[in-house]
Amino acid sequence: MTGKILFIAFLVGLSFANAACSSKETVTTDRLAIAREMEEVLTTGMMDKWYPLCIDREYGGFLTSFDKAWNPKERQPKFIVTQARHTWATAQMAKMYPEKTLYSEASRHGYEFLRDVMWDQQYGGFFSMTSREGKVLERGGNGITKEAYGNAFAIYGLAAYFEISSDSSALDLAIRSFQWLDEHSHDPEYGGYFQFMHQDGTPFMDGHRGTPPKDQNSSIHLIEGFTELYKVWKDEHLKSRIRELLVIIRDTITTDKGYMNLFFRRDWSPVLYTDETFRGGRNEHLFDHVSFGHDIETAYLLMEASEAIGMEHDAKTLRISKKMTDHTIDKGWDPVSGATYDAGYYFEDDTMTIINKQTPFWVSTESFHTMLIMSGLYPDDPMNYYDKFTVTWEYCKNYLIDHEHGGWYPTGINEVPSARNEDKGGIWKGNYHAARSLINCIKILRGSETVH
Repeated sequence: MTGKILFIAFLVGLSFANAACSSKETVTTDRLAIAREMEEVLTTGMMDKWYPLCIDREYGGFLTSFDKAWNPKERQPKFIVTQARHTWATAQMAKMYPEKTLYSEASRHGYEFLRDVMWDQQYGGFFSMTSREGKVLERGGNGITKEAYGNAFAIYGLAAYFEISSDSSALDLAIRSFQWLDEHSHDPEYGGYFQFMHQDGTPFMDGHRGTPPKDQNSSIHLIEGFTELYKVWKDEHLKSRIRELLVIIRDTITTDKGYMNLFFRRDWSPVLYTDETFRGGRNEHLFDHVSFGHDIETAYLLMEASEAIGMEHDAKTLRISKKMTDHTIDKGWDPVSGATYDAGYYFEDDTMTIINKQTPFWVSTESFHTMLIMSGLYPDDPMNYYDKFTVTWEYCKNYLIDHEHGGWYPTGINEVPSARNEDKGGIWKGNYHAARSLINCIKILRGSETVH
């Protein structure tokens, strides 16, 4: 994210904090102390554990599976999402710590694996999964399939690598990736993108293996990847797709209450528990629960996209982003512990039931990130976002950060004590959520004008 919104958030939030306390020095020290804590977690406690350990010098790309003490596991499948996220995260670290050449080297290493192994030289687009050695693997049956979600992250990583390297070949691949995805996955009738495609790019218009054809998760990360690309490639067609996704996410996917429906038919009608079409014996709330982490993350992603395409003063986007943040805090956040729960459900019209009290690490990182941004944008709001930011950060230090081995537990050990012994890395557990949130928060707290 460019610096405008987050820097404004910092300035306004700091003035509010100064007014709320008798000493400006006390407030500044508090913010800077948290920034120091976060930087220690980001560097010594997290990134120094991942790199260079996870760089696969033999086969390219990144190893992703590690046990609780950072020992590599035997099986090391390579998932497009994780490979792209490592490429992106190392690019962001290279921007923040340019003197540490390991990060730029690792980001290039990731780019080369995306280019040489995961890009389909025959049909275009990115494969979803390979073996460690680079053999393309089927994922989910029906032959080799591709997903908009994974291709979105590939664009995300490629654009970030280009930004630190000025390597035109990386930008060219990012542009080709967007054009391929737009040609094959975009729905010209109803807008948005189909999640699943055959290897040649033909979309599954009615869904795939019991999963509906469109969803919030791919949509929010498509807009994220497109926004990252737009920062380095000011293309009008790309801009129009960002705007289209922004409107769909904001006005159709997000409900009046302030949370997102999860899955949709082609025409963007939501798939709900009462719909028998997609149930098929699965968990009855799989398709229509409230995902608090995605909601509060999307509040940020909408603001980021809005600013990138010149809509930073769009009142509706800000209002909806605030509403999503407030709904998560009101319904899915514990003010005593600072935990943000994984999932809830409206069994009755206005009654929220928490159906999963676990707190995945990524949910809390997205929570404190957006809370801090909101504390600057709405300093006098009765939600007291800054206080909630500090409480959530304390929860992370107490229950999610492994102070012995480094890294993050997969979920809060207050609810799941056995999480102490679970893996530090896997194809769905990398460092992207924590890295993005910590980097942005450190810069806001320190008053840096250049924020991602």
